Amino acid sequence: MATGRLGVGEMLGALNAALGPGGPVWFKETRARHLRARDFLAPRRALQARFGDEQVPEPVVTAVAGLQGPGVAPVLRCAPTPAGLALQLRRPAVFEHVLGSVAAYAAPAAPASSGPRVVLHCAALRGAPCTLRLSQLRAVLVADHLARALRSRGVSVRLVPAARDPHMRTFLQQLRVEWPAASESAATEALRSRALAELTSAQDGEALPPGILGRVCLKELVEEQGRSAGYDPNLDSCLVTEDLLSSLAELQEAVQNWPEDSSSGLAGTPNSGTDNCIVVHVVSCEEEFQQQKLDLLWHKLDDQAPLRQKHLVCGPVKVAGGPGTLTAPKYYELRLAQVCKASAVKHGGDLAQDPAWTEIFGILSVATIKFEMLSTAPQSQLLLTLADNSVSTKGTKSGTFVMYNCARLATLFESYKHSMEQGLYPTFPPVSSLDFSLLHDEVSAPPGESAQAGGLAFPSQHPSLPQGEWLLLFNSILPFPDLLSQTAALAYTAPGLHITARTEMVRWKPGETLYTLFFILGWGTRVLRDRPVTCFCHQVCKFLVQLSMDFSSYYNRIHILGEPRPHLFGQMFARLQLLRAVRAVLHAGLAMLGLPPLNHI
Repeated sequence: MATGRLGVGEMLGALNAALGPGGPVWFKETRARHLRARDFLAPRRALQARFGDEQVPEPVVTAVAGLQGPGVAPVLRCAPTPAGLALQLRRPAVFEHVLGSVAAYAAPAAPASSGPRVVLHCAALRGAPCTLRLSQLRAVLVADHLARALRSRGVSVRLVPAARDPHMRTFLQQLRVEWPAASESAATEALRSRALAELTSAQDGEALPPGILGRVCLKELVEEQGRSAGYDPNLDSCLVTEDLLSSLAELQEAVQNWPEDSSSGLAGTPNSGTDNCIVVHVVSCEEEFQQQKLDLLWHKLDDQAPLRQKHLVCGPVKVAGGPGTLTAPKYYELRLAQVCKASAVKHGGDLAQDPAWTEIFGILSVATIKFEMLSTAPQSQLLLTLADNSVSTKGTKSGTFVMYNCARLATLFESYKHSMEQGLYPTFPPVSSLDFSLLHDEVSAPPGESAQAGGLAFPSQHPSLPQGEWLLLFNSILPFPDLLSQTAALAYTAPGLHITARTEMVRWKPGETLYTLFFILGWGTRVLRDRPVTCFCHQVCKFLVQLSMDFSSYYNRIHILGEPRPHLFGQMFARLQLLRAVRAVLHAGLAMLGLPPLNHI
């Protein structure tokens, strides 16, 4: 019998453990045609590698069918099929367990264990917004998203540099990026004294530009780190300026003087110093070379510099058929104008002059920008399309589409509330009294097609194709805590200079219940080898888009608020409770992007 929060990771761990020693074999199904007959599958070829050409021993099948334990969902049946060993859950029981504790599935599966405090450094914020390139904007949004993900797990985070330019602070507020405002300038005297002592003599009468204190040699430090560290071999020296020393002083202060209240997170510790701290430099690819100089200079001038400094490098941003010099503010203004234009076409009139709509248009513009910037793995090149259809609610890949479905959910529950106040529907009953066996939103299989999925002679609970309710719960609500827990998994112990913002779990080892997020969400259908698989923070956007698509398909086909007849209320309330969970997950996902939910568009 399942206890506590059900988890896909826990389920996969128990399934693999039941097969005996060896690597992970099971994966989670996601496609409707497969979910007709099974929820998890251990592929035939993987089983052959484990057990040879012989069939899976009957005691093993029996053990799998009788799985119990913390986080393990109740099993209906397990049987060999041509595709492999197929397992189906007792779906009504899973519905009851999950929808009876919605809040548990809109939060991380578990807080971060005690670990390092994190300083996120985004050098792009040292300038003015008018000079902010699109690739730098991407780095800013990645840093903000990563900070939210880390803090949601209880990790203590500091953000550097403080935004000193008032126009930059205003622009960040427009983008709904939470970043500290200007603070007192950190003292640079100690760094300046050390830098002056390390300066090399000007060669061949070399004249240094105004404002340059001198040149510091970095070649020896690069050689000490070795090629495997990842530093550019062309790094030989660094011109030291007052601005550069000011940047180092601010980083130094952030690491050495950690505010007491910032350690309230579960991962924070009261220890001072740099041993329990990791610095992550989030930079655009154009700034990577200069950032490596800053990294090495810090080690050169400060004996207490953190040993763990990692670079999260964001790839270039290209504009399809547009100007290559488009700045971040101009990009925001373009998206805002497009949102206003689209709303004028839909609703008529110039709503941009209505204060009630001004905030909505701003949120929609930011949603469009963040989903465009964060839907691609940070290290990959991003190609932007500036066409008007990028802000359409009809496009299933945009942030506008996600916000549109968020508003549809709000409208649904507002409609129920209004009808209840009019006496058409009763008040919402206690969740414990709901009959979740009524959640079997299914239609008959197409003519001539049996309930077998892909030729599998495996009976289903219903000889039909699940169209929405089980898909929403099994593909979105159930795996969401694992997604939240792993979005901010930083491989800070890995060798080398560079780091990726991982959204997958760490390498699986026999006896551990750790699996890649691909298998938890069902995005991978191959057996995982014993090697790390890396994916990135774009998975949150991908997850929200897929959730919105599944909800939209379900909402368009199913009339949730049916006729006010008592015999229909049971199914209506069960469906509303399911959509309460969808709403909670959607809102939690948007919060990871700094986007508030909308009640109407």
